[in-house]
Amino acid sequence: MRANRLLGSALIEHNLVKFEDLESANERLLELSAQSEFRQASVLGILVNEKKVLREEDLIHLAIEELGLGAVDLRNYDVPEDLRKTLDLPMCWATWTVPYDTEEDFHFLATAYCFSPAVKTYWEKKLRSPIIWQVTSMEVITDFLDRLQAERESLAKITGSRAPFATGT
Repeated sequence: MRANRLLGSALIEHNLVKFEDLESANERLLELSAQSEFRQASVLGILVNEKKVLREEDLIHLAIEELGLGAVDLRNYDVPEDLRKTLDLPMCWATWTVPYDTEEDFHFLATAYCFSPAVKTYWEKKLRSPIIWQVTSMEVITDFLDRLQAERESLAKITGSRAPFATGT
């Protein structure tokens, strides 16, 4: 919720949405949260997809211009297996952010919530290493997390089906 509130404030500060539109999106956010629809409980998603008062491309361009971020598309990126195995999917959904690579002591993160200080603070505290931030769309994050969830479910079915045949050694 804090990530959404702070993102909303940044959207108003950068004149990307009107206060009334954000208020309406926040009401919808509370409805979705009350229904435990956490995946859809995104102020950015509501403003872009439901209210259609913000173009996500405008936010991405602003992040590139103002924050100096690069853009990444994870659909064609081979995320290392050790990262895929350890990703906390609920936190990735909550922050609309995915750690997608490491190099030496640096972590590379793709985020749709680059203007939310709460998101940055969370990941900085969690990873405790320098972060290279990249901006991406919610669609890219969704595609990546859905593929990862499907991969985990498929692996669980395989593991579960072989469990009776395990030798125990």
